Amino acid sequence: MKYSSILLLSLGLASGAALAGNTEAGVGGALGGVLGTMVGQQVGGSTGATIGAGVGGAAGGAVGADRGSRTEAAIGGGLGAAGGQVIGSQVGGSTGGLIGAGIGGAVGGALGNEYGDGRDGGGRYYDGGHYHDGHRGHPGLALGHKKHKHKHH
Repeated sequence: MKYSSILLLSLGLASGAALAGNTEAGVGGALGGVLGTMVGQQVGGSTGATIGAGVGGAAGGAVGADRGSRTEAAIGGGLGAAGGQVIGSQVGGSTGGLIGAGIGGAVGGALGNEYGDGRDGGGRYYDGGHYHDGHRGHPGLALGHKKHKHKHH
């Protein structure tokens, strides 16, 4: 069990670093998926391990993600960890389930974090003390709405 955790951590770090420049969401998803799998397996067997991997991967991905993309990282980390645990346990038993949950949580968390970072230019978002709504300038200051200032000749 100790060796698989070390192997899992190194694989999770490598896969998270390969997918995104920000590795915190990948590492969080990997560690959350592994810990959730271990706790869930002790409590509820294989079904508990899958549920624990999903919850742990979601929590770990959200904790490590950027502020604006926590939801996407949580969804990615949870789905990746749960799916990885199921596939890994079918291929390699309980150790394979741990490794699969770690890799799946890392990949899902990193991809979710990266997906959530993209701004499409529309909608309102908060950035460094200012709200942005996708428009330049203030509404009402287009060319047809300029104020006519009194000119003194």
